[in-house]
Amino acid sequence: MQLKLVKLTPAYRIHLTEMMDEWSTTGEKIIPYAIRKNDYRNFDYYLDHLEVKDDTGSLVPDSTFFCLDEERDVFMGAVNIRHYLNERLLLDGGHIGDGIRPSERRQGIATAMIGLALEECKKLGIDRVLMVCDKDNIGSARSIQRNGGILENEIEADGIVEQRYWIEL
Repeated sequence: MQLKLVKLTPAYRIHLTEMMDEWSTTGEKIIPYAIRKNDYRNFDYYLDHLEVKDDTGSLVPDSTFFCLDEERDVFMGAVNIRHYLNERLLLDGGHIGDGIRPSERRQGIATAMIGLALEECKKLGIDRVLMVCDKDNIGSARSIQRNGGILENEIEADGIVEQRYWIEL
């Protein structure tokens, strides 16, 4: 498996549709939020509104990448990198939101994808990255830890216990 992060372009429309259709049929929440906030079936609008360009107060500028398995030519998941943290993101959002499509989990892809996302964070000048996951999401916690994540604390947000990890780059 040869993974790389790519920006969404019209050339990847089918890749996006296949991944999102699969995820949608499971009924589970698609993560990161950035890839579910708009209807992917309206591709032009989706592409134009995928990333936040300006600080709006509640949202900060971000970059969204899709994890492409170059050998199979398939999207495996996605990462959304917030360029800096506002008060809400510092509490329970973090710099990186990530998700792997259901059929590709438990293969180490999340660990590799986070590693690639951390390289993108370096390019953005972020030297200390916050990642947050639900306490009961053991796989996510392991992927963060394998990338150097150190647990700072646990908080409760909307009735869910979340773990906050810091990664020094």
